[in-house]
Amino acid sequence: MPTPNKTWSAIPGRRRSATADRSLTQLRTAITAFFALDGFVFAGWVVRIPAIKERTGASQGALGLALLGVSAGAVATMVMTGRLCRRFGSHPTTVAAAVLLSLGVALPPLTGSALALGLVLLVFGAGFGGLNVAMNSAAIDLIAALRRPVMPGFHAAFSLGGMAGAALGGLIAGRLAPTPHLALLAAVGLLVTAVAGRALLRLPVPEPVLASASASASASASASASASASASASASAEESAAPAGRTPEDAARGAARRLVAVFGLIALCTAYGEGAMADWAALHLDQDLDASPGVAAAGYSVFALMMAVGRLSGTALLERLGQTRTLVAGGATAAAGMLLGSLAPTVWLALLGFAVTGLGLANLFPVAIARAGALTGPSGVAAASTVGYGGMLLGPPAIGFLADWLSLPIALTTVALLAAVAAVVAYGTRGTGRAGGGPA
Repeated sequence: MPTPNKTWSAIPGRRRSATADRSLTQLRTAITAFFALDGFVFAGWVVRIPAIKERTGASQGALGLALLGVSAGAVATMVMTGRLCRRFGSHPTTVAAAVLLSLGVALPPLTGSALALGLVLLVFGAGFGGLNVAMNSAAIDLIAALRRPVMPGFHAAFSLGGMAGAALGGLIAGRLAPTPHLALLAAVGLLVTAVAGRALLRLPVPEPVLASASASASASASASASASASASASASAEESAAPAGRTPEDAARGAARRLVAVFGLIALCTAYGEGAMADWAALHLDQDLDASPGVAAAGYSVFALMMAVGRLSGTALLERLGQTRTLVAGGATAAAGMLLGSLAPTVWLALLGFAVTGLGLANLFPVAIARAGALTGPSGVAAASTVGYGGMLLGPPAIGFLADWLSLPIALTTVALLAAVAAVVAYGTRGTGRAGGGPA
C-alpha cells in the first residue's frame, strides 16, 4: 500500500531543490521535537512515582503490578501503530500519539487506588508505545531521503529530553504536588505537539533519493543495462531456488521478516541493559560499594549522560565505520564497560564502567530499529520495537531474581553478556538490511 502524503518524486539524476532541502530541514526539526518530548514527559512521570505511590497508598507489590500498565499499554499499541502508520501515514499517527501521551501523563495523580492507577497507566503506555513507533517510522522515511544515518541524533534528543524532564522534576518535586506538576507536563506536551505537529502535518513524507546528480547520461544508460541483466539473472536464480508454489517475492518477504526479528533481538539486548541500569545501578553502588546516597544516584546519571553523548556522535560514527562495525564496536564496548561496572572493587571504577557502558549501548537500539524499518517499513519498526521493549521489561526482574540467587554484581554481568550477544548477532547481519544513508 502506498504511503499517504508522499508527493515528492524521486527522479534519478536530479538534485533536490532548495525548497525541498528546506522542507527536509523543517521535517527533521519537527521529528526531533517529538523525540525530545517523549523523553521529557516520560522522565517527568518517573520522578513522581514515589509521590503517586504515597497518594494511592499502594504496597510495593501492588505498585509493581500497576506500573506494568505502562508496559502493557505500550506493547499492545506498538503493533497496531505500525498498521495505523501504513493506513494513515506516520505523520498524523505521530501527532495523535503525542496528544494521547500528553493527556495520559496528567491522569495518574487523579487516581486513589492501585487498580485505578494501573488502568490510567494503560492509556499513558498506549501513547508512549504509539509515539515511539510512529516517530521512528517518520524518522526512517526522512533518513532515506537525506541519505545520511541520522537516527542516533533523534534518539539523542530523546535522551536529552529525558535528562531535562528528570532534572526539572527533581527541582520542583519539593515545591509542587504531583497533580499540578504532571498537569504542567501535559500542557507543555500539548503545546509542543501543536507547534511541531503543525509542521509535521503540513510537510509531505519525502521520497528517497534514488540516484546521484553527478551521474552522466552515458553512465546511467550503461548502469541501467547492466542492472537489467543482473536483475534478470537474479530473478532466474530466485525462481529456481524458491520452493514450488512460492514466489520470489514471498521468499524475499520471509527473509526480511527474519532479519527484522534479528534486529529486534539486538534492540532487546540493548533495552535489557537500559532497564537494568535504571533500576539497579544506584542500589549496586549503595549496597555493594558503600557509596553515599548522592554518589549512588549519580550512577544512572553518568550512564544516561554518556549514552546521550554517544548518540550525538552516532551519525559521524556511522558514516565513518558503517552500521555493522558500529553495532559490533558498541556491543563489545558495552560488554567491557559493564564487566568493569559490575565487578569493580571501588565506586569510581564502577562509575567509569557505567559511563563506558552508556557509550557502548548508545547507538545499538537506534541503528537496529532503523535497519528493521528500512526492511519492512512501519511494520518492521513496530515488530523490532515490541521485541526490544520486551528487554526493558525482562531486565529488572531478571536482575532481581539472579541477585537473590547469586549476588547483585554477578547478576549485573548479564548486561555485559547480552551486549556481547548483540555484537555477535550484529556481525552475523553484515551486508544485509542496509538502511538508507549509510554503509552496512
